Amino acid sequence: MTAREIQTALRKGERVYGTAILSDSPFWPPYIQQIGLDFIFIDTEHVPVERKTLSWMCRTYSALGLPPIVRIPSHEPSHASQALDGGAQGIIVPYVEHISQLEPVIGATKQRPIKGERLRQRQLGETPFEADLEAYLQSNNQSNLMVANIESTPGIRNLGSILQHPDLDAVLIGPHDLSCSLGIPEQYEHPRFKEAVAQIFTQARHAGKGAGMHFVHGLDQHIELAQLGENFIIHSDCIHLIRDKLTEDLTEFKQVLDGKQHQPNNASLPII
Repeated sequence: MTAREIQTALRKGERVYGTAILSDSPFWPPYIQQIGLDFIFIDTEHVPVERKTLSWMCRTYSALGLPPIVRIPSHEPSHASQALDGGAQGIIVPYVEHISQLEPVIGATKQRPIKGERLRQRQLGETPFEADLEAYLQSNNQSNLMVANIESTPGIRNLGSILQHPDLDAVLIGPHDLSCSLGIPEQYEHPRFKEAVAQIFTQARHAGKGAGMHFVHGLDQHIELAQLGENFIIHSDCIHLIRDKLTEDLTEFKQVLDGKQHQPNNASLPII
């Protein structure tokens, strides 16, 4: 899918599928291309990806028909500009609690390269852009995806105003941070966590926006999320998927060849 097709699908309520790529190995892209994904998620908030490395990852996956959607480290609009300059086709803004945090990044994503006072006046509705400039910005930026991370109780409280922004394409739940904000850390089966997830999905879909959660646990749980209304699906990541598959294979090896019961180390890894 193209970024524009993903944007349209999300707003129509159709499902799109991706995974998180944490490794910058050049061996990954051709294999990832074969899977049938619609996009890939690259995280620069929690994963130490240097700007040059991020750019080659974005350019490579884009060339293979997998639009890269990048979570930037903060609400700083220059981070969005740098990611897009490097080839990102979408921006995820972390820990959005108020529309005021989102608007500067939307400006950097949807009205680039306009900055400063001209952008501020445009966003306030004080000074509209000239027709030629407006057409230029639309042509160059309309397919840039804009996603807000909803990861806290204030984010849920202010979700209505956040969803009203016409340039927002989707919201993405950060499960770890949200569970902590709710006072039930990593209790993803807790009724309050599930209630919060369902509320976010329902509000987003009602507003005509995509809704998702980056979830690394089992497939059954992620299918349950989709049944709750998730259509922006980011399933697991390269590290967890390797661990889970190797654990499964090693268990089978030991049972068949040695007659031993394998005891995997299920130590928790960070959920990003």
